[in-house]
Amino acid sequence: MKGITGWDYHPFIPANRRTTQKSSPYVCRIAPNETGAVIEILDNAAPEEYHVLNYRIRGTDHPMRKILFSGSVLSIEGLQPYCDYEFFVERKNAPDYRSALRLFRTGFYPDIMVNYLHPEDNVYAFSGHYLCDPTFVRVPSGGLVAAMNLFAGGAAQDLEILFRSDDNGKTWHYLCDLFPAFFGTLFMHRNVLYMLATSTENGSLLIGASYDEGVTWTKPVLLFAGGNSASLGYQRQPMPILNHHGRLITSIDFGSWKPNEGYRIGVLSVSEDADLLESENWTVSDFTAYDPSWPGSPVGGNITILEGSIFVAGDGKLVNLARMQLDKGSVPAYGKACVLEIDENDLEAAPKFHSIIDMPTGANSRTHVLMDPETGKYWAIGNLVTDDDPYSKRSRLALSVSEDGYHWRVAKVLLDYSHLNPEEVGFQYTSFIFDGEDILYLTRTSFNGADSFHNANCQTFGVVEDFRKLL
Repeated sequence: MKGITGWDYHPFIPANRRTTQKSSPYVCRIAPNETGAVIEILDNAAPEEYHVLNYRIRGTDHPMRKILFSGSVLSIEGLQPYCDYEFFVERKNAPDYRSALRLFRTGFYPDIMVNYLHPEDNVYAFSGHYLCDPTFVRVPSGGLVAAMNLFAGGAAQDLEILFRSDDNGKTWHYLCDLFPAFFGTLFMHRNVLYMLATSTENGSLLIGASYDEGVTWTKPVLLFAGGNSASLGYQRQPMPILNHHGRLITSIDFGSWKPNEGYRIGVLSVSEDADLLESENWTVSDFTAYDPSWPGSPVGGNITILEGSIFVAGDGKLVNLARMQLDKGSVPAYGKACVLEIDENDLEAAPKFHSIIDMPTGANSRTHVLMDPETGKYWAIGNLVTDDDPYSKRSRLALSVSEDGYHWRVAKVLLDYSHLNPEEVGFQYTSFIFDGEDILYLTRTSFNGADSFHNANCQTFGVVEDFRKLL
């Protein structure tokens, strides 16, 4: 095995599995629906070979049903709703070459399925069991490129999977894997696609570039060294990247989830004219920790601030609207955000406290905030919680709007499954973009058999049509 020449794999296979998986069909995407599923495969050693899908209801001893197909995508219909299925794919003329056993569950899923992972499917266990942290961007040719990572508590958490749509999100197909990569943000700069990511949770900060819209990537460049999920390091989520006064600026966190540690929040930036793949061109600020004495702070609890959206507010200040991670001991326990002010003349200085604000879509989960360049209004997507809900509930996703970035109201509830068990359903960590008259959004979704509201089994895509009419 030769050394790496890039960041991308098609797919990534751990070294201990290469002898059994390298030359076999590989299932790279699953998208179940109420009575069927779409399955996409790779077979790099025999791409033109006919393949056979073998499937049955999981937990039965029935003989596998077989479907012969050509090409890389197969759509199955006529399955029983709300059933777990197991399947594998083999080559027609060489049945010893077969994929790993994979799982999916039929049934209704909200919005459009980009990718699915059954919580007991072990194919990505080397990184994690659940889909996390969506990010996407429109590329110059008109397509959409999306990414998501794989996580689980105690796992390595170091794989991103990329997909593409060429019909505005109606259908998706696999592009590649990036390894190591976590908490990735896709962004375009001067017609080049970049991925800004960490190596793992609380890891080192990395960046790479793609000159063919996400199919292949340069080797990752180390920007700042960190730790891992068991220590202190960098984490940032797919937060917005602002181009302001000649610099690309985004929020960055440092810390961990360990008790009494939490996260501190800072600013990462680079000149728009610099080579983004040269680490010495990047700067990171000093970091700011939450202070319970700040005016307007919730009372009690173990609070931390992280995962901020940086924008120029209505009063002209450069600010970072950060998630406030509250807990059951906090009063209130949801609906707040922390605004920090950034000195745009000294981006290496620690952000300063500005205010604690009411944020209806700030419910102990990341809120993604963007300013609409057409109207100057600020929009955010996050979780909506009311007094009757558990403080950490994520079964209601809402779009909120602000005139100035400080005062917010709910514009539209996008997804509301609050009648279901809040421990099992979640729509969270949504990323979105403005697209003409619409907002396009990508969500980490727990639904129909997810491990928990937090540990998602889906990445789903939705559209808010004519969103400015909500003003």
